[in-house]
Amino acid sequence: MAQLSHVDEKGQARMVDVTSKPSTMREAIARGRVRMQPTTLALIADGSISKGDVLATARVAGIMAAKQVGSLIPLCHPLNLTSVTVDFDFNYESSAVEIEAVARVNGPTGVEMEALTAVSVAGLTIYDMCKAVDRGMVVGDIRLVKKSGGKSGTYVRPGEDYSKE
Repeated sequence: MAQLSHVDEKGQARMVDVTSKPSTMREAIARGRVRMQPTTLALIADGSISKGDVLATARVAGIMAAKQVGSLIPLCHPLNLTSVTVDFDFNYESSAVEIEAVARVNGPTGVEMEALTAVSVAGLTIYDMCKAVDRGMVVGDIRLVKKSGGKSGTYVRPGEDYSKE
């Protein structure tokens, strides 16, 4: 059975020592969604939410959040990210805003948490900006879709289409 990397031999939490790991190009893609009433989705698409441009604000919030992961999640390393993008698609069939974040770094540790955090905070920002018209929104389905680089190589979530990249 695989051993947890953030636990020492005594079972105590620790930050993983990456001192001797080589720097490699690493990338992570994460996705999530915010489900809402169709009328709320239409208001976002039309730019009619009173607080302003929902997706522009959520994009900036997601990027800013990715840059703060080392401060937000106790055992994560602060990283010198080389790129973070946050993009959105309207899914009218399921009445949702689909969120995708891509994080990149050239370093000794991965960027999965940065991509996942970008998606999470972008989703929460959408919720915050739209809650006056729809308190029943659901932020969820946040998942790692793909990661590459490092000793463990590439991971692709089974059944996930990542051809948009």
